[in-house]
Amino acid sequence: MRALTDRYGRVATDLRVSLTDRCNLRCDYCMPAEGLDWLGRDELLTDDETVRLIDIGVRLLGIRTVRLTGGEPLLRKNLEGLVAAIAGLSPRPEIALTTNGIGLDRRAWGLRRAGLDRLNVSLDTLDDDTFAKITRRRRLPDVLAGIRAARDTGLSPVKINTVLLRGVNDHEAPDLLAWAIEEGVRLRFIEQMPLDAQHGWRRSEMITAEEILARLSERYELVEDPAEALRRGSAPAETYRVAGTDHTVGVIASVTRPFCGACDRVRLTADGQLRNCLFAREESDLRTPLRTGWSDDRIADRWVAALAGKRAGHGIDDPTFLQPDRPMSAIGG
Repeated sequence: MRALTDRYGRVATDLRVSLTDRCNLRCDYCMPAEGLDWLGRDELLTDDETVRLIDIGVRLLGIRTVRLTGGEPLLRKNLEGLVAAIAGLSPRPEIALTTNGIGLDRRAWGLRRAGLDRLNVSLDTLDDDTFAKITRRRRLPDVLAGIRAARDTGLSPVKINTVLLRGVNDHEAPDLLAWAIEEGVRLRFIEQMPLDAQHGWRRSEMITAEEILARLSERYELVEDPAEALRRGSAPAETYRVAGTDHTVGVIASVTRPFCGACDRVRLTADGQLRNCLFAREESDLRTPLRTGWSDDRIADRWVAALAGKRAGHGIDDPTFLQPDRPMSAIGG
């Protein structure tokens, strides 16, 4: 088996697979109100093509975890069948899903039966009006119902991804943690990254990890766990125990404390382009080789070559940094 090793010695074992660039929300830090120019049906990988590429990854290249993302992956038809096909691969990868939670209440059990192992749900607020302001949709009850359904299936722990926006929802940090403790889900705050379609991100407006911890500390005592730090490895979240409880909270400081040196991720877009970094400005085409008869081994060789050129870090602090042309919805989380 070949390894997806870059020139800095990092080995990619975590594959993020975008299933669609479409989404049923319009979060203002991700895309404009009118949406984007979506990929055409013939541009998207089919289920069989997606599974074949994942199979190449796990069988020939050492991929151990597959995370299905979007856009919104629940919009992909036959998602349960796709999960079942991935679960049937040998060696079987761990299968995770990142979703906004809309429709999850109806599908959580089916996804669990198909072989889904873990789940992340994006939720930035517990206030109906603030949810509508951020997402331009009034769907908060649907998201909360999806989270509870996922928790009830035993997809544990259900992780909640939250982005705080200055002057919009940043005051909610302690309330969100109180809710997470009550609901038995694991909350993780993520620094807003420059991945919006409008290219309107400004570092000066971003709520930093230090600010997040300060807001939480207004109500809770957070304790760093040395053992947790040792277990962290390539995991992006810095985890803190909430004193007096059995719960933890995570902070992902993607911008101010980047973890590029331990990155083990590679990304496949819904149209079959391989990205060796979330912020990469180059892609390697795997869709054309799939559709023109390349062998698995030859496709694996292209994959290895693409990872070899991975940069040391995302370079957000570099004066020459340029935001990728594709927004987060088209790359996959």
